Amino acid sequence: MTSRRNFLIGAACVLSAGTAVAMKPTRKVSLMPPGVKLSSILPAQFGGWVSRDVSDFYAPETPDSLLARLYGETVGRIYSKGGTDIMMLMAHGDSQSNELQLHRPEVCYPAFGFAIVKSDPVEFPIKGPVAVPGRQMIAQAGDRKESVAYWTRLGESFPVGVTEQRFERLNTAMHHYIPDGLLARFSIAGPDSDIAFAAIRTFIAELVLQVGAAARAPLIGTERARLLLGQSVPAKS
Repeated sequence: MTSRRNFLIGAACVLSAGTAVAMKPTRKVSLMPPGVKLSSILPAQFGGWVSRDVSDFYAPETPDSLLARLYGETVGRIYSKGGTDIMMLMAHGDSQSNELQLHRPEVCYPAFGFAIVKSDPVEFPIKGPVAVPGRQMIAQAGDRKESVAYWTRLGESFPVGVTEQRFERLNTAMHHYIPDGLLARFSIAGPDSDIAFAAIRTFIAELVLQVGAAARAPLIGTERARLLLGQSVPAKS
Protein backbone atom coordinates (compact mmCIF):
# COMPACT_ATOMS: atom_id res chain seq x y z
CA MET A 1 0.00 0.00 0.00
CA THR A 2 1.29 3.41 -0.90
CA SER A 3 1.87 5.50 2.23
CA ARG A 4 0.62 9.06 2.57
CA ARG A 5 4.23 10.25 2.81
CA ASN A 6 5.19 8.53 -0.43
CA PHE A 7 2.09 9.95 -2.09
CA LEU A 8 3.06 13.46 -1.03
CA ILE A 9 6.59 12.96 -2.30
CA GLY A 10 5.28 11.68 -5.60
CA ALA A 11 2.78 14.51 -5.87
CA ALA A 12 5.50 17.05 -5.19
CA CYS A 13 7.68 15.57 -7.94
CA VAL A 14 4.87 15.54 -10.48
CA LEU A 15 3.69 19.02 -9.58
CA SER A 16 7.23 20.34 -9.68
CA ALA A 17 7.92 18.82 -13.08
CA GLY A 18 4.65 19.97 -14.57
CA THR A 19 5.07 23.58 -13.53
CA ALA A 20 8.81 23.98 -14.05
CA VAL A 21 8.54 26.04 -17.21
CA ALA A 22 5.69 28.29 -16.06
CA MET A 23 7.41 29.03 -12.75
CA LYS A 24 10.98 29.46 -13.91
CA PRO A 25 12.68 31.63 -11.26
CA THR A 26 13.88 35.03 -12.39
CA ARG A 27 16.08 36.23 -9.51
CA LYS A 28 18.46 34.96 -6.86
CA VAL A 29 18.22 35.79 -3.16
CA SER A 30 21.10 35.07 -0.76
CA LEU A 31 21.58 35.66 2.96
CA MET A 32 25.35 35.46 2.52
CA PRO A 33 26.77 38.98 2.14
CA PRO A 34 28.70 39.54 -1.11
CA GLY A 35 32.34 38.60 -0.82
CA VAL A 36 31.93 36.90 2.57
CA LYS A 37 33.16 33.33 3.04
CA LEU A 38 31.95 30.71 5.54
CA SER A 39 35.55 30.01 6.50
CA SER A 40 35.98 33.62 7.56
CA ILE A 41 32.91 33.80 9.82
CA LEU A 42 33.31 30.42 11.54
CA PRO A 43 35.82 30.70 14.40
CA ALA A 44 38.68 28.22 14.24
CA GLN A 45 38.90 28.16 18.03
CA PHE A 46 36.77 29.35 20.92
CA GLY A 47 35.91 28.40 24.50
CA GLY A 48 38.62 25.77 24.70
CA TRP A 49 37.69 24.22 21.35
CA VAL A 50 40.48 24.02 18.78
CA SER A 51 40.02 22.84 15.19
CA ARG A 52 41.87 21.45 12.24
CA ASP A 53 40.66 21.57 8.67
CA VAL A 54 39.81 18.30 6.94
CA SER A 55 38.36 17.47 3.54
CA ASP A 56 37.20 13.84 3.77
CA PHE A 57 33.67 14.45 5.06
CA TYR A 58 32.25 14.52 1.56
CA ALA A 59 32.91 13.20 -1.91
CA PRO A 60 36.02 14.55 -3.68
CA GLU A 61 35.34 17.80 -5.46
CA THR A 62 36.32 18.70 -9.01
CA PRO A 63 35.39 21.87 -10.93
CA ASP A 64 32.69 19.99 -12.89
CA SER A 65 31.43 17.79 -10.04
CA LEU A 66 27.90 17.93 -8.68
CA LEU A 67 29.35 18.99 -5.32
CA ALA A 68 31.06 21.97 -6.92
CA ARG A 69 27.77 23.02 -8.55
CA LEU A 70 25.73 22.47 -5.39
CA TYR A 71 27.98 24.36 -3.03
CA GLY A 72 30.07 27.44 -3.62
CA GLU A 73 32.02 26.71 -0.44
CA THR A 74 32.45 23.82 1.96
CA VAL A 75 34.19 24.00 5.34
CA GLY A 76 35.15 20.72 7.01
CA ARG A 77 36.71 20.82 10.45
CA ILE A 78 37.25 18.64 13.50
CA TYR A 79 36.81 20.58 16.73
CA SER A 80 38.49 19.05 19.78
CA LYS A 81 38.15 19.74 23.49
CA GLY A 82 38.83 17.56 26.53
CA GLY A 83 38.92 14.33 24.57
CA THR A 84 35.77 15.08 22.54
CA ASP A 85 36.04 15.38 18.76
CA ILE A 86 33.15 16.94 16.85
CA MET A 87 33.20 16.68 13.08
CA MET A 88 31.64 19.73 11.44
CA LEU A 89 30.68 20.22 7.81
CA MET A 90 29.25 23.55 6.66
CA ALA A 91 28.33 23.92 3.00
CA HIS A 92 26.84 26.95 1.28
CA GLY A 93 25.37 27.19 -2.21
CA ASP A 94 24.12 30.33 -3.95
CA SER A 95 21.48 28.52 -6.03
CA GLN A 96 18.99 25.97 -4.69
CA SER A 97 16.71 25.08 -7.59
CA ASN A 98 14.92 21.99 -8.88
CA GLU A 99 18.16 20.90 -10.55
CA LEU A 100 20.49 21.74 -7.67
CA GLN A 101 19.43 21.16 -4.09
CA LEU A 102 21.00 20.54 -0.71
CA HIS A 103 22.07 16.95 -0.13
CA ARG A 104 20.43 15.84 3.11
CA PRO A 105 22.48 13.51 5.36
CA GLU A 106 19.63 10.98 5.66
CA VAL A 107 19.99 10.50 1.90
CA CYS A 108 23.78 10.73 1.65
CA TYR A 109 24.78 8.44 4.53
CA PRO A 110 23.10 5.33 3.08
CA ALA A 111 24.90 6.02 -0.20
CA PHE A 112 28.17 5.54 1.70
CA GLY A 113 27.10 2.26 3.32
CA PHE A 114 25.51 3.53 6.54
CA ALA A 115 22.15 2.34 7.83
CA ILE A 116 19.97 5.02 9.43
CA VAL A 117 19.09 3.53 12.81
CA LYS A 118 17.08 6.51 14.02
CA SER A 119 16.13 9.96 12.72
CA ASP A 120 14.04 12.55 14.56
CA PRO A 121 13.17 16.24 14.06
CA VAL A 122 14.58 18.39 16.87
CA GLU A 123 15.34 21.99 17.75
CA PHE A 124 18.84 23.10 18.65
CA PRO A 125 18.65 25.75 21.39
CA ILE A 126 20.94 28.75 20.94
CA LYS A 127 19.94 31.27 23.57
CA GLY A 128 16.65 32.24 25.20
CA PRO A 129 13.78 31.68 22.74
CA VAL A 130 16.10 31.19 19.78
CA ALA A 131 16.38 27.64 18.48
CA VAL A 132 17.16 26.20 15.06
CA PRO A 133 14.95 23.39 13.67
CA GLY A 134 16.82 20.40 12.35
CA ARG A 135 17.29 16.67 12.80
CA GLN A 136 19.24 14.18 14.88
CA MET A 137 20.03 10.78 13.46
CA ILE A 138 22.05 7.72 14.35
CA ALA A 139 23.96 6.10 11.47
CA GLN A 140 25.64 2.70 11.68
CA ALA A 141 28.14 0.99 9.37
CA GLY A 142 29.62 -2.19 10.83
CA ASP A 143 31.24 -1.28 14.14
CA ARG A 144 31.17 2.45 13.39
CA LYS A 145 28.33 4.43 14.93
CA GLU A 146 27.86 8.13 14.28
CA SER A 147 25.54 10.49 16.10
CA VAL A 148 24.66 13.18 13.56
CA ALA A 149 22.92 16.52 14.12
CA TYR A 150 22.18 18.92 11.29
CA TRP A 151 19.95 21.54 9.79
CA THR A 152 19.34 22.78 6.28
CA ARG A 153 18.41 26.32 5.31
CA LEU A 154 16.76 27.30 2.02
CA GLY A 155 16.50 31.06 2.03
CA GLU A 156 14.66 31.82 5.28
CA SER A 157 13.16 28.33 5.55
CA PHE A 158 14.51 25.41 7.58
CA PRO A 159 13.00 22.20 6.17
CA VAL A 160 13.42 19.24 8.52
CA GLY A 161 12.58 16.52 6.01
CA VAL A 162 12.88 15.60 2.34
CA THR A 163 9.21 16.26 1.58
CA GLU A 164 9.26 19.64 3.29
CA GLN A 165 12.38 20.60 1.37
CA ARG A 166 10.75 19.70 -1.94
CA PHE A 167 7.65 21.72 -1.17
CA GLU A 168 9.80 24.67 -0.12
CA ARG A 169 11.60 24.58 -3.48
CA LEU A 170 8.22 24.52 -5.18
CA ASN A 171 7.13 27.51 -3.11
CA THR A 172 10.20 29.54 -4.05
CA ALA A 173 9.67 28.68 -7.72
CA MET A 174 6.08 29.91 -7.46
CA HIS A 175 7.43 33.22 -6.17
CA HIS A 176 9.99 33.34 -9.00
CA TYR A 177 13.23 33.38 -7.04
CA ILE A 178 16.11 31.01 -6.31
CA PRO A 179 17.25 31.05 -2.67
CA ASP A 180 20.70 30.25 -1.38
CA GLY A 181 21.14 27.17 0.78
CA LEU A 182 23.16 26.02 3.76
CA LEU A 183 23.88 22.61 5.22
CA ALA A 184 25.23 22.58 8.80
CA ARG A 185 26.21 19.09 9.95
CA PHE A 186 27.85 17.95 13.19
CA SER A 187 28.72 14.42 14.25
CA ILE A 188 30.51 12.37 16.87
CA ALA A 189 31.68 8.79 16.37
CA GLY A 190 31.14 6.56 19.39
CA PRO A 191 28.74 4.18 21.13
CA ASP A 192 26.86 6.61 23.42
CA SER A 193 24.51 8.76 21.37
CA ASP A 194 22.92 10.50 24.37
CA ILE A 195 26.27 11.89 25.48
CA ALA A 196 27.19 12.73 21.89
CA PHE A 197 23.99 14.66 21.16
CA ALA A 198 24.26 16.60 24.43
CA ALA A 199 27.83 17.62 23.53
CA ILE A 200 26.80 18.61 20.00
CA ARG A 201 23.87 20.76 21.20
CA THR A 202 26.14 22.63 23.60
CA PHE A 203 28.76 23.05 20.88
CA ILE A 204 26.25 24.40 18.35
CA ALA A 205 25.03 27.10 20.76
CA GLU A 206 28.58 28.15 21.61
CA LEU A 207 29.60 28.23 17.95
CA VAL A 208 26.67 30.37 16.79
CA LEU A 209 27.15 32.84 19.64
CA GLN A 210 30.84 33.14 18.77
CA VAL A 211 30.02 34.15 15.19
CA GLY A 212 29.85 37.91 14.70
CA ALA A 213 26.32 39.29 15.06
CA ALA A 214 26.27 40.61 11.49
CA ALA A 215 27.27 37.19 10.11
CA ARG A 216 24.72 34.98 11.90
CA ALA A 217 21.87 35.30 9.38
CA PRO A 218 23.49 32.97 6.81
CA LEU A 219 23.68 30.30 9.52
CA ILE A 220 20.38 30.66 11.39
CA GLY A 221 18.22 33.00 9.29
CA THR A 222 17.42 36.70 9.59
CA GLU A 223 14.67 36.41 12.20
CA ARG A 224 16.72 34.32 14.64
CA ALA A 225 19.76 36.54 14.15
CA ARG A 226 17.66 39.60 15.06
CA LEU A 227 16.19 37.86 18.10
CA LEU A 228 19.69 37.10 19.39
CA LEU A 229 20.40 40.82 19.22
CA GLY A 230 17.17 41.60 21.07
CA GLN A 231 15.72 43.39 18.05
CA SER A 232 12.05 43.27 17.22
CA VAL A 233 11.10 41.18 14.22
CA PRO A 234 8.85 42.85 11.64
CA ALA A 235 5.38 41.33 11.41
CA LYS A 236 4.87 39.15 8.37
CA SER A 237 2.40 40.47 5.82
